[in-house]
Amino acid sequence: MTIADRLDDLLARRILLLDGAMGTMIQRRRLTEEDFRGERFRTHPRDLSGNGDVLALTRPDVIGAIHREYLAAGADLIETNTFNSTAIAQADYGLEGLVHELNVANARLATSGRRQHPIGPGSWPGPSDRPIAPSPSRRT
Repeated sequence: MTIADRLDDLLARRILLLDGAMGTMIQRRRLTEEDFRGERFRTHPRDLSGNGDVLALTRPDVIGAIHREYLAAGADLIETNTFNSTAIAQADYGLEGLVHELNVANARLATSGRRQHPIGPGSWPGPSDRPIAPSPSRRT
């Protein structure tokens, strides 16, 4: 049975619950700059505080715990922690070259609890915290 088949089957029987706001759950933990940096980015030249997506690399325990909390609360669908895992958003932190790694690491964390939910993780690669504007040459 495919994921689409499982989703159709479950939706025919009941309303499914999506997990909640990952950013809010991260903020509740009052993480420090050191938490966001971890050992890997200890000497990175830019602040990383607020970059929740990088926690998949530096504090995967935090992201995994949040996914487990949502599952324990009854969520059927778990989204990946990839709201800002785009080159545009990660450029603010000087991590645009790690977008693929961030997406993979966050997808793995969301998938790690798959046995606990019938459908699997969903991905949300945006909209990002950065507005996208037309190039200056396209503006009127």
